[in-house]
Amino acid sequence: MKKDFTPQQELLFLALGGSGEIGMNVNLYGCEGKWLMVDLGMTFSGDQYPGVDLVFADLAFIEERAKDLVGIVLTHAHEDHIGAVPYFAGELGVPLYATPFTADLVMRKLEEAELADAVELFIIEEDHGRLDLGPFSITYIPLAHSIAEGNALVIDTPYGRVFHTGDWKLDEEPIVGVPTSEEELTAIGDEGILALVCDSTNVFNHQASGSEGAVHRGLMEEVARHTGRRVVVTTFASNVARLQTLGDVARETGRRVCVAGRSLDRIIEVAQDNGYLGDFPETVDFDTAMALPRGEVLILATGGQGEPRAALARIADGGHPIELVSGDVVLFSSRQIPGNELAIGFVQNQLAARGIVMVTDRQSEIHVSGHPGRPELEALYGWLRPEILVPVHGEMRHMQEQARLGRSSGIPKAVVQKNGDIVRLAPGEPGKLAEIGAGRLLLDGDIIAPAGGDAITMRRRIARDGAMIVVLDTKGAVTVESWGLPLEEDMAGFVAEAAADVTKAVASLKGRTGQDREAVREAARMAARRAAQRWSGKRPQVKVILLGEER
Repeated sequence: MKKDFTPQQELLFLALGGSGEIGMNVNLYGCEGKWLMVDLGMTFSGDQYPGVDLVFADLAFIEERAKDLVGIVLTHAHEDHIGAVPYFAGELGVPLYATPFTADLVMRKLEEAELADAVELFIIEEDHGRLDLGPFSITYIPLAHSIAEGNALVIDTPYGRVFHTGDWKLDEEPIVGVPTSEEELTAIGDEGILALVCDSTNVFNHQASGSEGAVHRGLMEEVARHTGRRVVVTTFASNVARLQTLGDVARETGRRVCVAGRSLDRIIEVAQDNGYLGDFPETVDFDTAMALPRGEVLILATGGQGEPRAALARIADGGHPIELVSGDVVLFSSRQIPGNELAIGFVQNQLAARGIVMVTDRQSEIHVSGHPGRPELEALYGWLRPEILVPVHGEMRHMQEQARLGRSSGIPKAVVQKNGDIVRLAPGEPGKLAEIGAGRLLLDGDIIAPAGGDAITMRRRIARDGAMIVVLDTKGAVTVESWGLPLEEDMAGFVAEAAADVTKAVASLKGRTGQDREAVREAARMAARRAAQRWSGKRPQVKVILLGEER
């Protein structure tokens, strides 16, 4: 293997994101000098990156090899698979490929970023569309998921065929779309599958994920049960099948539909532009909804993950035109994404304090996952019969468990990799060749910056310990100000003592050291920090400013 990692007469796999985590999916396949990218997603920031909303995979590896990248193929339109497109597609300079619904959402992102004319976007036929890119021949395979037009990819290469699942599940009543049948998947397996690159999200679930048709029945029962009450349903905006279900439930229970949330408005518009939700009920505005008898409106709202600016959070704190009172109902037709527990709990506690009834998927069958449980994984293994299993789309515990499940189900070999591992799938024994390192980038304000940069490190420190500024003027006077120290009424005493300590520390410097501005600055910084630790137990970040050219 050359040090530049140019793929030779072989088939390579490299995840830059989505392996060792759930979200931020970016996968590369290498063959005969060329690379193919599958998905270009992002994830949302947690507390580890204060002040940051979006996190991206570091694409430096493929940016350095952009001349060898033949294209970016998108499996479906969830943000963890397309969210980074407007930030990086222009720099990569290669075409994008997607089915119509996904392409529509991607194009809107490109238009918002003023990149619509700078990035080529090709629409692939919705049902089993095909394309050839360098040594790769790609066929879209429709599979059920919690969004319209979820697809797996069959990737044919001179060194074997890969079945890349994307996000998927099995669903006998999918409501929207027609997934590929068991018979067709078995026929694909009969032709031979070298590697199955497979979603690991729900590998610990011992039951199948469930059917959207069952959710229809569950929602019907719940909405019908709350006669005379306003009912709000919160769900993932991208789940077009769920929106179709909710439109049908509203019609069947004699309720008008009101939509609260811009992302829901956008998805409904895109879905209808692409032939979905054709019989979705005409919606009413907030004023009309509030004027209707309480039992004659069904409100669809964003915010089921506790997002503070979303519609449900504003309804919960009384800051939205949609008003609920004690006895009204909120149905959480969504799963709780790990990491959002506190935010969801905060919104639910606000609702509970007002006497509003809440129903989640733990109490009633009003949600099913879009990812496969163990029975579905085992079924796919049996149909495709791959030689190699490569778990992706999961934390390490998910991927290791799927590898164990695959081996126990008869798959001869499993390769557990993580972001940055270059894996050779063929020829020869499959396994890890090298590790390139896979970093993260952050959208910090308007700037994309490394996750390990000084700004984030300093922000974490300030969040933990606070900050101080010490100013020394030309006459030796000292001014101290601080932020974030838990001193309250003791602040005046602390500031006076810190200033005195700084004065004493600077005065103790003798000879040339006393004239060295950096020595003065460091002595002042340490004296102020020691005073803060003595008074508060905190070790704040201290900035020292020396006024004038000379002391």
